[in-house]
Amino acid sequence: MAGLRQQPPSSSAAAKLLLLLTLLPLSLALFAFLLQWRGGGIDDPISRWSPDESHKFPGMDSSPLATVGHSSSNSPDCTSLFGHSSTASFPYFKDWKFNFHSDLKPKICVTTSTSAGLEQILPWMFYHKVIGVSTFFLFVEGKAASPQVSKVLESIAGVKVIYRTKELEDQQAKSRIWNETWLSSFFYKPCNYELFVKQSLNMEMAIVMARDAGMDWILHLDTDELIHPAGAREYSLRQLLLDVPKNVDMVVFPNYESSIERDDVKEPFTEVSMFKKNYDHLTKDTYFGMYKESTRGNPNYFLTYGNGKSAARIQDHLRPNGAHRWHNYMKTPNEIKLEEAAVLHYTYSKFSDLTSRRDRCGCKPTKDDVKRCFMLEFDRSAFIIASTATEEEMLNWYREHVVWTDRALNLKLLRKGILTRIYAPMTIIQGLRESGIFGSIIASAQGSLSKDNFLASIESSNSSRASSSIKLDSRKIGRDSVSKSAARKALDIDISSDESAVPPLSPPLIDEDAQKEE
Repeated sequence: MAGLRQQPPSSSAAAKLLLLLTLLPLSLALFAFLLQWRGGGIDDPISRWSPDESHKFPGMDSSPLATVGHSSSNSPDCTSLFGHSSTASFPYFKDWKFNFHSDLKPKICVTTSTSAGLEQILPWMFYHKVIGVSTFFLFVEGKAASPQVSKVLESIAGVKVIYRTKELEDQQAKSRIWNETWLSSFFYKPCNYELFVKQSLNMEMAIVMARDAGMDWILHLDTDELIHPAGAREYSLRQLLLDVPKNVDMVVFPNYESSIERDDVKEPFTEVSMFKKNYDHLTKDTYFGMYKESTRGNPNYFLTYGNGKSAARIQDHLRPNGAHRWHNYMKTPNEIKLEEAAVLHYTYSKFSDLTSRRDRCGCKPTKDDVKRCFMLEFDRSAFIIASTATEEEMLNWYREHVVWTDRALNLKLLRKGILTRIYAPMTIIQGLRESGIFGSIIASAQGSLSKDNFLASIESSNSSRASSSIKLDSRKIGRDSVSKSAARKALDIDISSDESAVPPLSPPLIDEDAQKEE
């Protein structure tokens, strides 16, 4: 026994340490496997989003929309208008909290008068949600007022749908601006003039609704227009308006006009990236130096209007000044014009726009009669062509006057800065479409519409369409209020009562500038 040697204690401790270091990682690995196998209660952010679940867009968690699948066997075909891939290129987590109605400032609303369908309204609306608009006041008629469209719009958080009913017209007949002189020069005329009056009356109502909703800014846009908030620190209309000095009452967005390169565009918001810049964003030498090449034989530099759109700060005595501007009864608004941001106008971007404009106006296709219907020269020419030419002749005219097929000219004007490429709206809207948000909203609204509600909505829509056929013919419906209007004008201080509303205006003509220089 005395000859046996005892093992050193240090060697035994090292062996135990080695065994511990071997077993510890194996134990942790086994524990992790068991957690994953049983679920473990771990909230993996990547697993929150799944193509098989409903898509909840940021800011939509307060919406009445319930969780729905992307498609169902009894869903109408309109959901196919907003097809999406199984992998979202614009991903978002369904648990995101993005409350537009809490502490986000400033609060921005948009008002529009529209008869468009969902395929145009939804991309337009959600694009503006992405850049910071929280509230929409939609004055609808025609297709937009149909049950299949309006019920979808009503289901979206932050959207107020106003139908053109007899009650609405009676209410607007008693409005202040209907009985004032600044808008009266647009009465007694059809088509674009009638639309201009409706837009102004709707804007007046939207101001009241915006104030009641606690909004800070209001814009009037058509559903073929997108705000391009260039120049801000981020691509955000909210950030852009947040940086506006407190003493500014109105912000003007010069408009850029779509310059399509094909005659078969179906979805302008995701197919058009080339735009013609506004005069206000060009040097005088560039504008007039390239004027003839830019117009390509058309009456003006732009096909339609060139005086932009504007946003107004919500304040007392605010009123519309036509569809393009705002004004104030008690003061001349302090106005600034943005040097980089713009409103993108997708005008005549589809060949079908020719016939759609023709179908909603009953004027005769003569040079004299179209002046009663349209304010701008190109609209008049397009109406005559659409009313008198064959399909082939219309397409040839469209290619010559609207489509930019000369690549050498396009490149020249791009280098000169007349034309520009803008991809942000295209990318955002395509991402929204691929995320499935449009299809989910449509499916949810249609699923929640019971048979009884559906029949009731059809009856309501029919009465709405019937009442909308009662035109605001000149100033007839406001004549009962003449004495009240006169009494009100005698008491009010209206420093702008003699100023006419600002109509859609064409950009400067080269001849006009030459005459000024002479």
